[in-house]
Amino acid sequence: MVEFKKFTLGNGLRVIVHEDKSTPMAVLDVMYDVGSRDEDPAQTGFAHLFEHLMFGGSINIPSYDEPLQMAGGENNAYTTNDLTNYYIQLPAENLETAFWLESDRMLSLAFGDKSLAVQRKVVSEEFREHYLNKPYGEVWHKMRELAYTVHPYRWMTIGKELSHIENAKLADVKSFFHKHYTPSNAVMCVAGNITFDQVKELSEKWFGNIPAGEKYERRLPEEPKQTRPHHLEIKAKVPLDALYKCWHIYSRLDKRYYTTDLITDILSGGGSSRLFQSLVKEKKLFSNIECYHFGSVDAGLIAIEGKLVKGIKMEAAEKAILEELDKMKTEEISEAELQKVKNKTESLIAFEDVSLMNRANSLATYELLGDADLMNKELAHYQAVTAAEIRQESRNIFDENNCSTLYYYSEN
Repeated sequence: MVEFKKFTLGNGLRVIVHEDKSTPMAVLDVMYDVGSRDEDPAQTGFAHLFEHLMFGGSINIPSYDEPLQMAGGENNAYTTNDLTNYYIQLPAENLETAFWLESDRMLSLAFGDKSLAVQRKVVSEEFREHYLNKPYGEVWHKMRELAYTVHPYRWMTIGKELSHIENAKLADVKSFFHKHYTPSNAVMCVAGNITFDQVKELSEKWFGNIPAGEKYERRLPEEPKQTRPHHLEIKAKVPLDALYKCWHIYSRLDKRYYTTDLITDILSGGGSSRLFQSLVKEKKLFSNIECYHFGSVDAGLIAIEGKLVKGIKMEAAEKAILEELDKMKTEEISEAELQKVKNKTESLIAFEDVSLMNRANSLATYELLGDADLMNKELAHYQAVTAAEIRQESRNIFDENNCSTLYYYSEN
């Protein structure tokens, strides 16, 4: 059980306080309710671009890292399709430095043509290196476009096209900032060797006067049910043939999310999992294979991907995967196997909660989903999943009409 208290400032900033006197450290985690799903389809990659721009300094603080390093702190950030997160960890006695830094960039990010040009170049290089020039780098660009027709999950966080970042104008960037990076669109979690009163006082002092901004109302197109198989073949200079299959699943707040999460562990959770045992170890069709889902807030995808052993035909490899999925649909999983994946999930949750940074991040994430206390209810949701539900959801999900398949052939 992770204890916390929360309050909301007059400008709408939600603040969560988690006290932990066993550490000399403190974490300040600011989570903005904006991800790549909130972008204009003609201007994608902006949320990720901002992850870089936010480190370019603010009006009163030209260098973000320098004062933080002097205070013994470290920081980082990440962007997903659903959210953007900035976090600082530093000795608790220097907590106010974190408040000063985060509040100044929320209030007055230093926009300029020079800063934009620098970060645009950095992101463009990242796009080229990881997605254009890397073997299999284009897979998820292609797969998302194949699986989604209207929902903005059809492009990746890095952006749909390199040109969208290369052509980003200062006016467009400023507009995106003022729309999304506001107190009313953010959650802040402060955790560690701190007190509730101290956090409340510092929050009022540093964030209280920042204008609330207009509350962003998300109105995204809902992805229609997929009613026929989608299929794509690609040939490229890659070392091995690869097979990718994706099925649509439920949103993060749907009760069936937990069942789906356990299904991925049964199929692919380590060396004793079904796909590895059958298709890698016994039949030797794949050199590696995994099953996972994207954990996205809106209805997402569950994926199976694997690199084929040289000489194995794509159709034979796919047939073997479908045979394993048929077992999930027709045979009820044993209580022992189900308990094993539940135990693994329990230990993963416990291990994650050990880190102060993870606890702060989880509290902010769950508050963004609707209520920070959801964090304390996760394990019970997993424990409640039954073998019958595993079989039923396998039938619902692993339907070829709900599937997008990508054959990725090696030209070598």
